[in-house]
Amino acid sequence: MNYFSSSFKLGILGGGQLGKMLLFDTRKFDIQTYVLDPSDEAPCKIACNQFFQGDLMDFETVYNFGKQVDVLTFEIELVNLDALEKLENEGIKVYPSPKTLKLIQNKGIQKAFYIENNIPTAPFKRYATLKDLVIDLVDSNIQLPFVWKCTEFGYDGNGVKIIRQTSDLENLPNVECIAETMVPFKNELAVIVCRNPQGEIRTYPVVEMEFHPEANQVEYVICPARIDEKVADKARIIALNVSQQFNHVGLLAVEMFQTEDDEILVNEVAPRPHNSGHYSIEASYTSQFENHLRAILDLPLGNTDSKVAGIMVNLTGAEGFSGDVVYENIEKILGWDGVTPHIYGKKQTRPFRKMGHVTIVNEDINEARKIAEDVKNTIRVIS
Repeated sequence: MNYFSSSFKLGILGGGQLGKMLLFDTRKFDIQTYVLDPSDEAPCKIACNQFFQGDLMDFETVYNFGKQVDVLTFEIELVNLDALEKLENEGIKVYPSPKTLKLIQNKGIQKAFYIENNIPTAPFKRYATLKDLVIDLVDSNIQLPFVWKCTEFGYDGNGVKIIRQTSDLENLPNVECIAETMVPFKNELAVIVCRNPQGEIRTYPVVEMEFHPEANQVEYVICPARIDEKVADKARIIALNVSQQFNHVGLLAVEMFQTEDDEILVNEVAPRPHNSGHYSIEASYTSQFENHLRAILDLPLGNTDSKVAGIMVNLTGAEGFSGDVVYENIEKILGWDGVTPHIYGKKQTRPFRKMGHVTIVNEDINEARKIAEDVKNTIRVIS
């Protein structure tokens, strides 16, 4: 099929920053792209060929949008699965497939999938409601501390909380959830796997993630991870196995824990471009966004190696500020070598909302990490 400068249409469900960065590559290749998002101010709106406003969880909205395109992908998992299944049955190519998404969308189902397929993961129990979990805790069937996760609709640290005492459960929603054993770990790692329909598969280097202690959001992504090569090899092998078990097409970001004894446990996955791969825009031969595009169009995959060490710093809304966004001191970092800011286009900021990121590339990973700290301390996202 001729994708370039043609009548071919690619559809993207979700118009946030991930879609916006994917559009850089659709524009580079002159691929006609349609986007559906609930917000009239979605970041994607400025860069796609056609923008449609609508509810991603509404069957008719997703189905009618999908009927207009040749290939459909998504930048957020919270989409109507029934509509995707009907579209796929009617001949629209949907990548990753609804079958794959169904296994991932609900974290309880996702965790059960790991157990069924002998994929190493932290022990957990699944509950229909928070009340059921509380009863189990009172009966001493689960032990403190543990990690509470709602099984659906969580994102960017929302829907996840460390429970150290019973009172930490107060004010949590009474929804389906899991209680996951807290695992002592050295590092949080991630591997992005890229796979096309023909089965060609590649992995990006293992990255190390440093999290904000309160918001449970990634603050820094470091590539390559500062870990032993044997551990990195083990992480990539496990990520490849996870990809093959899910039989996904496109990108699969596999988040993992490196335990104190250097075992690798899978935490969770995302079947799309991911925060842990943003460094690749500047640091890799082929960015994660271009490779997602190549994969879903069944084109040859690009080189996933890094040209240079890279670190990504998330720009999130500062605490105490909500309203029209102002990026304070961004002009200062524009004068620093190897530093590239990406602004997502969200007009309103609020505490911990992802508003952009900055990539730092340097031959010396330790020097890059120092510059990343300077970037974090220089820029403030305020209102």
